[in-house]
This record gives sequence, C-alpha cells and structure tokens, in this order.
Amino acid sequence: MGQQNTQRHTRTQAVWPWIAFPVCMALLAGFIWFRLLADDPLATGHTGNTGSDAVQVDGSKPASSPLAGTASGQMQPPAMNRPGAPEALQATVTALGRTFDGDVGIVVQSIDDGWAAAHKGDLRLPQQSLSKLWVAAALLDKVAAGEIALEDQVTLTARDLSIFHQPIRKRILASGSYTTTIADLLRRAMTQSDNTANAALFDAVGGRSGVLRFLRAQGLNEIWMAPSEKQLQMSITGMEWQDSFSYGRNFWEARKRVPFAQRMQTMGAYLANPPDGAAPVAVADGLAKLARGELLPKPYNAYLIDLMAKSKTGPKRLRGGLSPGWSLPHKTGTGQVLKLLATAYNDVGILISPSGRRYSVVAMIGATNRPVKERQQLMQALTRAVIAYENNSAVY
Repeated sequence: MGQQNTQRHTRTQAVWPWIAFPVCMALLAGFIWFRLLADDPLATGHTGNTGSDAVQVDGSKPASSPLAGTASGQMQPPAMNRPGAPEALQATVTALGRTFDGDVGIVVQSIDDGWAAAHKGDLRLPQQSLSKLWVAAALLDKVAAGEIALEDQVTLTARDLSIFHQPIRKRILASGSYTTTIADLLRRAMTQSDNTANAALFDAVGGRSGVLRFLRAQGLNEIWMAPSEKQLQMSITGMEWQDSFSYGRNFWEARKRVPFAQRMQTMGAYLANPPDGAAPVAVADGLAKLARGELLPKPYNAYLIDLMAKSKTGPKRLRGGLSPGWSLPHKTGTGQVLKLLATAYNDVGILISPSGRRYSVVAMIGATNRPVKERQQLMQALTRAVIAYENNSAVY
C-alpha cells in the first residue's frame, strides 16, 4: 500500500506542471483580453491615458481631477478635428487589427492631408526601444538650443553598460573605457538600437523628466517614458538589478530562476499600465510633426529622419512590405517574452512614396502569442495597404 501511495504521489508530481502551466497562461491571456475590452475606446469612450501610474514631467502622479494629465495642470485641449480617413483604407486597417490575435494598435496618418485611419489608436501600449526615438529628438532639441553639441565627447566605462542589445560594449571592455561623441551615440542608438548608447543620451537630456518635458512642449501628451532601461526591465521580471546582467547570459539565467507565478504577476502589471507606454495616435502625430519639420528646429528634423532611414533593425517588419521606389525611415521596439507570450513588438515610421507623399505608419503589438512570422506579416500587410491606397490600385 505504501509503495502504491508513493507511486501515485510521484505520478501526481509529474502531471501537475502540465496542468498548471496552461491554466496559468489561460489566466494571463484572459487578463490581457479583459484589458483590451476595458481599454477599447469604441466600447468605453476612452480617448487617452488615465492610468493611476501615469507620471508628470516632474515624475509625480497626476491628481485625480479633470485637470490632470499635463505638466502645467491645464486642461488638455480636445483632439484636433481631422478630415475623415478613406473608407476603404480604414476598413483594411480595422480588419488587420481585428483579425490579429493580440493586443494591437494601428494608425495610418496622411502627413500631407491630415486624416488618420486607426484601430485602437488610443490604447496605451508598451514602447520598449521605440522610445529611443523620443530620446534622440529631445537630445537634438538641446543641440539646437546650444546646450549640447554633437561633437561633445563622452567617455563610457563598464559602469555605464546597460542590458540586452549593446554592441558598443565590445569597445568599452576592450580597453576599460571608450571615448566617443554625442553624434556617434545618436547613430548607435537609432541605427543599431544600442541600449548603452541610448542610456548615455538619456542621461544627457536629464533622464525621464527631460524627455517628458520635450514631449509635452510638443503637445505629445500620450507618450511616456520609463525611469531607465534597467529599472524598466527589472520591474517586468520582478528582479533586482545586478551589474553582472550587463554581461553574457547572466540576466537570462537569473530570470529562469524567477518563479513563474511571479513573472506572470509582474508581466501582467506591466502590460496593464506600461510606464513606457504610448498611444499609437500620439506616436503618429509625433512622426507627422517630424516629417513636416515641426518637431525640431531646422535642420535637425532631417538629421533625425536620416538616422531613422539608416536603421538596421526589423527589416521584415513594416519595411518587409515596401514596393520599389518607396522608403521608410523607422524605429522598432521589442519587449520581453514569457513562455509563448511576446510583448511590445513594434515598428513605426514615415512611409514615403516615389512622388514624395508621406504617411505616418504605426504598428504596436502590446502582447500576443502569435509567432514572429505572423507579427511580421501583419506589419507588411499594413505597409502594402497604404501603398495600394496611394497607387489607387484595384483594391480600392
């Protein structure tokens, strides 16, 4: 009898993880879909972020009042009256969003005509490395003001290393330090999405408050910034930062030891109210201002667009749908993965036709269990839909 009980107990231990894992994933998926329904502006009338964790320019939380949401406490102006989007293109954007299995926001905005076609454009979604675009813009704004020069030198040491992708690390570790210029750090952050380069720029502009001050001055009130790359990634996993995480596979090995239930909890909290969140419509507005030369003093709009055009990341995302003669200066972002759940799979850019007509194109996937290829196909289909509209093809 004792042997039978032992065998039964052993079988139970072997079976329960196979039951617990799908149950846990189902609960997390349910949480995400509940958030989708709760945040659907069509269902709730929500037109912007009202999350309790929203942060003011000075780092404080906004008051719970109709005046909350801006650095000055002024009432936010109503959304601009845009011309109506072409019906066929809007239908395509809606269909792409609704048929994709995930938490997705899509916006196509005509930079020349002003209309915007959107699916869940007001949803607050995580940016991850997409936020490097705003750090670069804030930095160039200070360059234009004479507070920083592109030729200014910066010396980086091992203490400045960040996490995840940071090609500059090899140069730093080769001799213990690496001295370069602000211009080089901008190039690395925007074309290689180098986290250490971006962290140095982030510090140079005054951190989160400096970037938010720039964004709010531009009227981009629904774009937010995390306190730092390290703090953001640690909060997502529920871990404490260790300098060893800047090297090799140390972070990934440490993350494996975090209890799955803890990772579910911290990931769910992040997706519910991402500190680095942004509404796709706000991102599209920022891109449009950049393309029209309104985001920065001349000639820095063109300087930033040129860096975006030289980006090497995400060639199979939005750029995978390009036709000959079209171009797409862009910025990508990619978040952490929890088992089958991928987060913050983003690509945004300025789609330019051979004739020079321009569109802000924003595809932000907050969370999905679909494979990389399907995520890329969604983005490629979006690019092709805009091109088909511009070309006045038989599709429309």
